[in-house]
Amino acid sequence: MIRNRHLRPTTLLPEKDRGRGAGFVWVAGFALAAYLGTAVAAGHQERLWGFAAAILPADGAAEAGNRLVGLASWYGSYFHGNPTASGEAFDMNDLTAAHRTLPLGTRVLVHNLDNDRAVVVRINDRGPYVRGRDIDLSYGAARALGMVRPGVVRVEITPL
Repeated sequence: MIRNRHLRPTTLLPEKDRGRGAGFVWVAGFALAAYLGTAVAAGHQERLWGFAAAILPADGAAEAGNRLVGLASWYGSYFHGNPTASGEAFDMNDLTAAHRTLPLGTRVLVHNLDNDRAVVVRINDRGPYVRGRDIDLSYGAARALGMVRPGVVRVEITPL
């Protein structure tokens, strides 16, 4: 016998009280999908999530030749060995990068506009999570670009 009716398990709840929030979740998900689909179809990728303009075309496929001038930062020893979005362990000395929208495995030419150095990196993680930044490079890629000391530089990003 249950002594406290207010603390009864959910399995004893009447059928009508179960799953009340499921309808809300379904409607909210549908509304978000409709909004994102409308924004992409109208060509307003730059308005999605308030980030800088996406370098993906409206159909979502990465094409060679699309370029973006933006800010790059780097990350290193604090994340070394942790899993990336692709599932592999992060190696701070590899030539890898994190990007919000490019497919994992995409190779990207990153050109430092301050000192004219360039490096090809592979996208293996998601980020950056700092507003206004467009790509996060590994320490190895930052060293190749000569941007370790300044930390954040203007770059041109070209998917290959």
